[in-house]
Amino acid sequence: MRLLLIRHGQTLDNVNGAIGAVIPGPGLTELGQKQAAAIPAALSGERLAAIYVSTMKRTHETAQPLANERGLEVRQVEGLEEITSGDLEQRSDEEAITIYMSTVFSWWTSLDGRIPGGEDGHEFYRRYTGAIEGIAAEHPDSTVAVFSHGAAIRAWSSYAAANIDPDFSRTHPLHNTAVVVLEGSPGDGWNVTYWAGEPIGGAQLEDALAPDPTADALSD
Repeated sequence: MRLLLIRHGQTLDNVNGAIGAVIPGPGLTELGQKQAAAIPAALSGERLAAIYVSTMKRTHETAQPLANERGLEVRQVEGLEEITSGDLEQRSDEEAITIYMSTVFSWWTSLDGRIPGGEDGHEFYRRYTGAIEGIAAEHPDSTVAVFSHGAAIRAWSSYAAANIDPDFSRTHPLHNTAVVVLEGSPGDGWNVTYWAGEPIGGAQLEDALAPDPTADALSD
């Protein structure tokens, strides 16, 4: 199957540089709505069998313009949510962001690392992989769009794909409405065939001033 993992549009958490993973979370900003509105034209060449979202409000709002244009139902699946923030929720300080992202990227060495008060790598990959496996079972030979979250997409794509490594995901950003395309299946494995770090509607929809902690490339 062909899996389009699309990050949600901009929220106030992104503008404020805050870590936000509590459900349902905030909706989209005005820019986020423009980013979402650009998605149907950007995906005009894709034949989509279905559109999936997480339980978080921002993915629903981002997916809706595409769903309206295609006449498809937005289908909610548990497990596609952002990596839990635990004790770091709504913090925007450098210490919190470093702890959050360094824990996520430590999972390539060991899945035992845990977000303080949140989940570890075993728990995250189990629930996210389970959600993707359920989607794949329904659409084994089709293309589907899955609207999810920045850290979650970066982490799961790099974990699941055979052809990219931690250094790739660390150094490639994933801004609001950026898309990662994977092809394959749960049984045969996945390969990343496309990684666009900027908004799917183009760089003009990127907010260069927003200190979005899960979007940018990471330095050592």
